[in-house]
Amino acid sequence: MAGYVLYDVGVRLRAAELHDEGHGRAAIAALLGVPEETVRKWLCTYRSAGIEVLAMMGKRHTAYSFETKLAAVRAVVDEGMTKP
Repeated sequence: MAGYVLYDVGVRLRAAELHDEGHGRAAIAALLGVPEETVRKWLCTYRSAGIEVLAMMGKRHTAYSFETKLAAVRAVVDEGMTKP
């Protein structure tokens, strides 16, 4: 993932705070030293999903072993368990 930067949760939350104070994307980008396109994505997430989702952005997803995945599939197919 060349060129992909993960920003600290504090920076993303500060962007939301500045947005709530009335600052525009360009001003927020300049104040925080991040690309304007990044701020645009953050604010889109913030407006559509809320502060909690904005704070969770960039977290790694859990990687499950083959055995765990196989057990889950068997539980659904053999035992009738629901997918979630």
